[in-house]
Amino acid sequence: MVQRQVPKPAEIFELMKFKKVDLNGKRRRLQSAQTIEDLRRIAKRRTPAAAFDYTDGAAEQEISLDRAVQAFEDVEFHPAILNDVSEVNTSTTVLGDTSALPFGIAPTGFTRLMQTEGEIAGAGAAGAAGIPFTLSTLGTTSIEDVKAANLHGRNWFQLYVMRQREISYGLVERAARAGYDTLFFTVDTPVAGARLRDTRNGFSIPPQLSLGTLANASVRPWWWWDFLTTPKLEFASLSRTGGTVGELLNSAMDPSINFADLAEIRTMWPGKLAIKGVQTVQDAKKLTDLGVDAILLSNHGGRQLDRAPVPFHLLPEVVREVGAHTEVMVDTGIRNGADIVASLALGARFTLIGRAYLYGLMAGGREGVDRTIEILADQVRRTMQLLQVRTVEELNPSHVTQLTRFNRIEPAVRAVTERP
Repeated sequence: MVQRQVPKPAEIFELMKFKKVDLNGKRRRLQSAQTIEDLRRIAKRRTPAAAFDYTDGAAEQEISLDRAVQAFEDVEFHPAILNDVSEVNTSTTVLGDTSALPFGIAPTGFTRLMQTEGEIAGAGAAGAAGIPFTLSTLGTTSIEDVKAANLHGRNWFQLYVMRQREISYGLVERAARAGYDTLFFTVDTPVAGARLRDTRNGFSIPPQLSLGTLANASVRPWWWWDFLTTPKLEFASLSRTGGTVGELLNSAMDPSINFADLAEIRTMWPGKLAIKGVQTVQDAKKLTDLGVDAILLSNHGGRQLDRAPVPFHLLPEVVREVGAHTEVMVDTGIRNGADIVASLALGARFTLIGRAYLYGLMAGGREGVDRTIEILADQVRRTMQLLQVRTVEELNPSHVTQLTRFNRIEPAVRAVTERP
């Protein structure tokens, strides 16, 4: 028989502690987020559909993005046992310097549209966390202002080679003068991808707003207050070049870009040079032969060619072919620190996060970006401990299996016969 007794209040209160109410709404909101998906849901509630979908969406049917996210979910880990992991070191070396965590912030355009603190929030949070921040050519904060926000941290610059080459050359020179240590030369944007969410939302230049778009935005007064009471939204690094926003966007994509442009930029840039948007093993080998410092496997977050290769799937073969000679990095689809750990185990030197950072920004400005980094850092650390590895360098392919949903069928080679 179970012996029962009248509950004693003192004993009950020993077992139950009431959580202290936090009167700071933003802090309460952000602390409730335990995953990047939680931040995404908060961001969606707080941001007008046009701005949120610009971040969240991808090209055409969004197949490339969906596959990239799924690829990380289809990872099987293989933990070791009986290793002391009371202390874990998440730092790594990338492009000649250290990063406190094995990920940095990727370049994003129109950033202040999502939340008015924009790149200043991203750069400041990156500097505080000891990780690199990358500014886009189409960023909404200038090269110099980002440097001021991350004065002692690592700043990288992403370059579009524009139709007016002198504009791009000027940006390269400004980034060098400001002390940026790495240039990301982007190669996957000869033309813009078809981002259908943006078209449906009227997110164009000039905007084509529907009643639905306006109604969606009208119930988010905090966003409008930020947007209307802060400096004008513009491509800050291009503001000196003149021309409308539409003309600048059109000039940023150039289908004539080629290896001669890469060679020209290389002569101008004094720091490390990384190539962003590599999607085949053959191109990775060609670029390695040219002596670039790093290759970023990326399909532009699924925002350019739909049905493009999944960067995470490409990673093992590219590392086998060129990893001994150049640093291989990866982005697209990263939503969890476990995705970062899996990438490192398969040979990536470093990873970049784009949407994850922007979800945090939309959820809570600078504090939201801090929360993004905190969530991912905790997940990286915990995954390493559960795999029972103490350092990033200990991660290796034996820790990961890529489960496959599809078998690649190589195209048949047609026999060529001579006609009489």
